[in-house]
Amino acid sequence: MTQVETKPQAGDPVRGVPEGAAPRTSGKASDGVRGKGLGGNSVGLLGSAVIGISTVAPVYCLTSTLGSTAGEVGLQMPAIFLAGFLPMLLVAFAYRELNKVMPDCGTSFTWTVKAFGPRVGWMCGWGLVVATIIVLSNLAGVATSYFWLLAGELTGSDRIAHLADSKPVHILTCLALIALATLVSYRGMTATKGVQYALVGLQLVVLVLFVVMAFGKAGSGGEVPAFAGGVDFSWSWFNPFAVGSFAAFTAGLSLSIFMYWGWDACLTANEETTGSEKTPGRAALIAMVVLVGSYLATAVAAQMAVGSGEKGLGLGNPDTSDNVFAALAGPVMGPALGILLFVAVLASATASLQTTFIPVARTVLAMSAYEALPASYARVHPRFRSPGRATVMAGVATGIFYTVMTLVSEHVLVDTIYALGLMICFYYALTSFACAWYFRRELTGSVRDALFKGVFPVLGGALLAAVFAKTLYDMWDPAYGSGSSVFGVGSVFVIGVGLLLVGFVIMLVMQRRSPAFFRGEVLTKDTPALVVAD
Repeated sequence: MTQVETKPQAGDPVRGVPEGAAPRTSGKASDGVRGKGLGGNSVGLLGSAVIGISTVAPVYCLTSTLGSTAGEVGLQMPAIFLAGFLPMLLVAFAYRELNKVMPDCGTSFTWTVKAFGPRVGWMCGWGLVVATIIVLSNLAGVATSYFWLLAGELTGSDRIAHLADSKPVHILTCLALIALATLVSYRGMTATKGVQYALVGLQLVVLVLFVVMAFGKAGSGGEVPAFAGGVDFSWSWFNPFAVGSFAAFTAGLSLSIFMYWGWDACLTANEETTGSEKTPGRAALIAMVVLVGSYLATAVAAQMAVGSGEKGLGLGNPDTSDNVFAALAGPVMGPALGILLFVAVLASATASLQTTFIPVARTVLAMSAYEALPASYARVHPRFRSPGRATVMAGVATGIFYTVMTLVSEHVLVDTIYALGLMICFYYALTSFACAWYFRRELTGSVRDALFKGVFPVLGGALLAAVFAKTLYDMWDPAYGSGSSVFGVGSVFVIGVGLLLVGFVIMLVMQRRSPAFFRGEVLTKDTPALVVAD
C-alpha cells in the first residue's frame, strides 16, 4: 500500500489518522497500521540510545535497588544483574525484529494485537502504561528526596535537608517536578533530546567517578571502621546457583529486571527516528550494553568497599536500602565530591522522569489512533508534533497515583518497585511470544530467522513468564516487599494485581464504546505472507 502523508493546517490539532488519509503501512505489515502525525527524523542513533539510557536512569536505579537486591541475594548481586540482563537481551531481539516490519509507536500494544488479537493487545498496552506510571511516580519521589538533600548539603542546613520528610512539602515538590517534566515532554522530541545529552552525560561521568573511588576504598576496613564490612573480590559473585533460595533468586531477579526497564523507549520513538526500521533496535542494544556494564562495575565496587551486610554502610542495611547513595556519598567520595553523587541521582531521576513520558504518551496515542481508547488522546500538537493530550494525561495520572500511594502507605517506594517487576514481566513476555507467533511462517526460512524471530524471543518470554508466575505466588505473603499488608494480603500483590484488574475493567468499558477495534476491524490480526524467491 502506498504511504499517504497529510499535512495539518496551522493551528489545527493533528489526529492519529486525518480524515481522508489512508492508513500508513511499514515494511511487511499489512493493512491497518496507521501514521500518527508525529515529527519524523527528529532523533538519530546516538540520540535514540541516550533516550533509552535516560529512561532507564541507571544512577536512580542503583540507588533505589542496590540495597533491596543485596538484602535478597547478598554477594550474588552481580550474578542477579547478569541474570536479569539475559531475558532483557532476548526480548530486545524480539522488539528489533518486530520493529523492522512495523515501526509503530504503539510497539507492544500494536504488535500483540497483530499477533494475538485486540483483547490480548489491549491488556499488553495497559501493562506498559501502568508500569510507566509506577516508574514515573517513583522517579518523582527520588528526585524530590535528592532535591532537598542537595539543598541541605549546599546550604549546610539539616532542617532544609529534612524537608523531604514532610509529606506536604514532599508531595508538593513532587507535583512540581512532574509538571516540569510534562512540560518539556509536551514540547516534543527535539526539546527532549537536547536536555538528555547533558543529564545522561553528567550521571555517567559521576557514576564512573564513584566506582573508581569505591575500588580505592576496598580493603581499607582495617584503617577506616566505616569500611570494615568490605570484602575481597570473588568470581563466585557471578554464580547465580549460589543464591540461598529460589524465592530469593526470583525476588532479586524481579528487581534486576526493573533496573533494565525503559530501554524500549528507543522503540516507542521509532516513528520520530531517522531510519525507523533499524535505528531504534540498534540503539536499544547499545543502551543495554552500557547499562549492564554500569551495573556490574558498581555492584562489584560497592561490595568490595562496604559489603552486603545489614549493619553500618552494608548494602543490605534496611535503614538505607531504599536510597543507598545517600548513605555512601560522603564516606566513599568525601564531603565535597559526595555532593556530585547527589547531583547525579537528581539528574538521573529528573532526566528519566522527562523521557519516561515518551513510551506512555506514545502508547496511549497509538491506542487512541486505533480506537482502543477515546479519540481525544490521538491529538498531536501541530507545532511540537508531540502527543500533547496523552502526555498531559500521563502527568496527571502520575501525580494522582503518587499522592494517593504516599498518603496510604509509608513503604510505597519499595512496594511499587516490586509490583513494577510484575508489570514489566507481563508485557515484555507477551511481546516476546507475539514475535514468535507473528513470524511463525518465516522460522524455517533460515537459521537467523529461527533464532532471532523464534528461539530467542520464546526463551526470553518463557523466562519472564516464569518470573511473573513465581512473583505472583510469592507476593501474596505480606513479608514480600516492605512487609506491609492489606487485610492480611501482601500490599505488593494488592498493587500489582489490582492495577491489572483495573485495566481489565477499563477494557470492558472500551469494548462497549469502541466495538470495531475489539472486532478486529481497525487493526487486523494477521501473519506476514511468506515470500518465496524466484
